[in-house]
Amino acid sequence: MTDTHSFSGRILCDTNCQLGEGPTYDPATDTAFWFDIRGQKLHALHLATMAKTVHDLPFLGSVLAVIDAERQLVVSDQGLFIRATANGKLTPFATLEDRAQNRSNDGRVHPSGALWASTMGRRAEKHSGAIYHVAGETVTKLYSDITIPNGICFSPDGSIGYFTDTDINHLMRVALDPKTGLPTGEPQVLSDESGTPGGVDGSVCDADGLIWNARWGSNAVEVYKPDGTKIARYLVPASQSSCSAFIGEKADRLLVTSAWQDMDAAGRLADPHAGQTFELGIPVKGRFEPKFLL
Repeated sequence: MTDTHSFSGRILCDTNCQLGEGPTYDPATDTAFWFDIRGQKLHALHLATMAKTVHDLPFLGSVLAVIDAERQLVVSDQGLFIRATANGKLTPFATLEDRAQNRSNDGRVHPSGALWASTMGRRAEKHSGAIYHVAGETVTKLYSDITIPNGICFSPDGSIGYFTDTDINHLMRVALDPKTGLPTGEPQVLSDESGTPGGVDGSVCDADGLIWNARWGSNAVEVYKPDGTKIARYLVPASQSSCSAFIGEKADRLLVTSAWQDMDAAGRLADPHAGQTFELGIPVKGRFEPKFLL
């Protein structure tokens, strides 16, 4: 039986994002980033000072990756853009697909420097989305007919990729070429969560290869071993927990985003922390995200 732990952390940011997602951390600037996808905002929190900045976006952004000190890569419903860190200027970089009915969703950089990024229907239309591999300006479709792509993360050595379709709730595992981040085999079901409450959402993989998955609709972050065994469940004070990121100068803290999307007034009143961003409050053995390689 999986051990369940009560929330021992803190509210890192009390802004109630409609769809808090895509968290990441830049150790060079000690800054945590996350998106409010629906609100078209990029949030930036300097951890040492807790100074908060919110950047308006002209699109629905969902993934951010560091390129270098001057540039970031942002994935959005309008494609991939290079963002200048100095002034936020956005320059078009690449297109994932030409499907106006879709938006971007989950994504993460592989240790090789390539990016996995995904799309889904704006109203979560069945089988509308896909997962792509982006190496420089080369975009390759990996998997199609996905409804809600999530859970993208990689083993520390880059030899294993994980992902899910939250609509199906199977946490998937696939062998990868560590040098490129491209699949070398067919995906296999690592954990069948279709009969359990909530949805498998955003994931991050720690230095020991443990998978930390935010459980949408179940106010928790769940931890899996690389063989799919679920070993722990950590509660958070919002039902729609959405994704996690390792933060801090030692990557030993865990940030968790959440959302109030699809809640009516009564639902939001009953779930007052929905959309806020949390620190889990336990020590973790995290690792910093790789930079995107142009």
